[in-house]
Amino acid sequence: MAIAPRTETTNHWATQSWNCSPEGLETFGPINLVVLQPTSYCNLNCDYCYLPDRHLKNQMSLDLIEPIFRQIFTSPFFRKDITVCWHAGEPLAVGVDFYEQAIAQIHQAEVEYKEQPYAVHHSVQTNGILINQAWCDLFQRHNFHVGVSIDGPAFIHDLHRQTPTGKGSHQGTMAGIAQLQKNQIPFNVIAVISQDSLDYADEIFNFFVEHGIRDVGFNMEETEGVHSQSSLDHADIEERYRAFMERFWQLTLASPGVIQVREFEILCRLIYHGDRLTQTDMNHPFVIVSIDHQGNFSTFDPELLAVSSDRYGDFTLGNVQRDSLASVCQTEKFQAIYGDMLAGVNQCARDCQYFGLCGGGAGSNKYWEKGTFACTETYACRYRVQVLTDIVLEHLENSLAHPS
Repeated sequence: MAIAPRTETTNHWATQSWNCSPEGLETFGPINLVVLQPTSYCNLNCDYCYLPDRHLKNQMSLDLIEPIFRQIFTSPFFRKDITVCWHAGEPLAVGVDFYEQAIAQIHQAEVEYKEQPYAVHHSVQTNGILINQAWCDLFQRHNFHVGVSIDGPAFIHDLHRQTPTGKGSHQGTMAGIAQLQKNQIPFNVIAVISQDSLDYADEIFNFFVEHGIRDVGFNMEETEGVHSQSSLDHADIEERYRAFMERFWQLTLASPGVIQVREFEILCRLIYHGDRLTQTDMNHPFVIVSIDHQGNFSTFDPELLAVSSDRYGDFTLGNVQRDSLASVCQTEKFQAIYGDMLAGVNQCARDCQYFGLCGGGAGSNKYWEKGTFACTETYACRYRVQVLTDIVLEHLENSLAHPS
C-alpha cells in the first residue's frame, strides 16, 4: 500500500474493548485520511497489483462529490484536518478538468456543511506517466502532495510495472518525475520490494541519489486481493530481505541528509521518543475512509474496499448516497469485521514483543495471509516491523558499545 501510516501512540497498552453506542462511537476516528478512487482503471498492468478491475474504465461521477463530503463533514468522526488522497487505479487517468471541478465542489461543500475549522488537504499517488505541465499547474494551484510509484532503476522497475501490452514503464515515470522537478514540486516515491530487488540495495540507493529522489518509502510485495502469492512469502527469503534492508540502512546512515526512508524514520521516532503504539490507522475504525467510483465506502485498510472475501463477503459498509458513516457501525457486517479486527489486535498486544512498535498491524495482511483478522503474526509483520526493528536496535547497541 502507498500510504504512510499515521499512528496513535502511548507509553503502555492493554486489551481494548468497544461498543457502538453514541458514546462508543466517540472513540472511533478521528478521520485522518479520505481515500477517493476516481477510477478503477489503470494504464499499467503491474503483476503484483491487488486490484481486480484495473482494466475497466469506470469513473466517479462528479455528482458524487457533494454527498461524499456532506457525509464526511457532518460525521461525528470529522474532528481534525483531513487529507484527501486520490488513489487507485491510476488517478490521473480521469484528467485535469475532473479535478478542477471536483475541488470546486469540495470547496462548495465546505461552505454548506463544514461547521468545524478543520482544513482539507489534497494528495495523489500516481505512476507518474501522465504528469505534464497541466498536471504540475494543478498540483501547485491546489497545493497537492504528490507521491510517485517507482521501484528503482529500469532493470528492476520494468520487470513488474508494465503496460497492458507488456512494455516497461520506467521511461514514462521518469519523464513525469522530471516534470515535477522542473516545476520544483516536492514529491516522495514508493518502491515495491519484490524478490527481484533483494540483491540490488546499492543500485537502488544510487539510482535515487543520482536522480535527486530524496524521500523514499518501501512497500513490500504483498499477498493481497487478486495477487494471490507474493514472491517474498517464503521462509528462506527473510535473510535476503534483512540483508537488503540492512545494506540500505548502512548506505543511508553513511550519507546523512541525502535520503530519508519512511520505514526507518517512523521506527526511529518511536524508539528515540519512547512512544509505543496501541493501534494503527488501518485497524481502528474511521481513521481512514475509502470511497470508490460508485460512492461505496469502507474503513480500515484502503485495499479492502475493492475486493471480496470468503469469510466477510465484500468490505463495502455503505454508500454515501444513502448511508451515513456512523449508521453503518450498527450493521452486522461492520461488527463482525471490527470484532475480529480488535480480537487480532488484542492477541498481538498479549503475544508479540514488537507490539508497541507495530500497533497490531494491518488487517488486510492478516486476512490475505491467514483468512481472518483475528490472528497475529504475518510475513508483513516480519518484514515491515520485526526485521527493521532488529536492524535499528542492533545498530544502536553497536554504537553504544563502540562510540566513535
